[in-house]
Amino acid sequence: MALHLLEQDQEYINLQTELVWLQQHIKETNQRVLILFEGRDTAGKGGAIMRFIRFLNPRLFKVVALSKPTEKEEGQWYFQRYIEHLPGPGEMVLFDRSWYNRAVVEPVMGFCSKKQYSLFNKQVVSLEKMLVQDGIHLFKFWFSIDAEEQKRRLEERVHNPLKHWKLSSVDVQAQSKWEEFTFYKEAMFKKTAKLHAPWVVVKGNDRDVARKEVMRYVVNKLEYDKKGLSGERLSLDNTIVSEVFNEI
Repeated sequence: MALHLLEQDQEYINLQTELVWLQQHIKETNQRVLILFEGRDTAGKGGAIMRFIRFLNPRLFKVVALSKPTEKEEGQWYFQRYIEHLPGPGEMVLFDRSWYNRAVVEPVMGFCSKKQYSLFNKQVVSLEKMLVQDGIHLFKFWFSIDAEEQKRRLEERVHNPLKHWKLSSVDVQAQSKWEEFTFYKEAMFKKTAKLHAPWVVVKGNDRDVARKEVMRYVVNKLEYDKKGLSGERLSLDNTIVSEVFNEI
């Protein structure tokens, strides 16, 4: 759905209104919010972020989409270049792909060693626990689509000049390595979905529905002045979003 058409979608406008109220409350109370958008290629991460920030105050949020690490960054602690983008008081930060590149994309594509992959899994749970203990509100979304829908969207990227820039070497192999991506995704859930930082799986075949449910999830989980005054449903649709976590 085009952005101007979204402005005629009352459900979307209501959810955006709730987000604006939430953002103001975050500013006034110096809270920190960190949202990770992950998923297979073409799953809708970037589009969901665009819809999420549509009416927010740009001074109070930041979208982080890091490129390939430099030679210097490759020699640093893996998490170092992500840490510097964590939210400050009153801020919201949205990662378009995050440190979880090392959990799925990198091992599938051979961009990291087995040792690096293993070390990541040992450290990431402790890191996220520290972030949450320090007061950061952490959300981890995984956008899920089926193979046929991914194939359709990949073809759209090939033929649509406005989306050519989205094509990458990973995109080219997304379909042929589907099962490998599935293996590492499931391993990621098993190793890193914890009570303090669960994964939220979003069924993304219907992009518009998925994007609205992500907004709804965030406003559902946080408290703020005026919550619910838009009259919009804030309860979650469990057929679209579901939490994954392990108690241990």
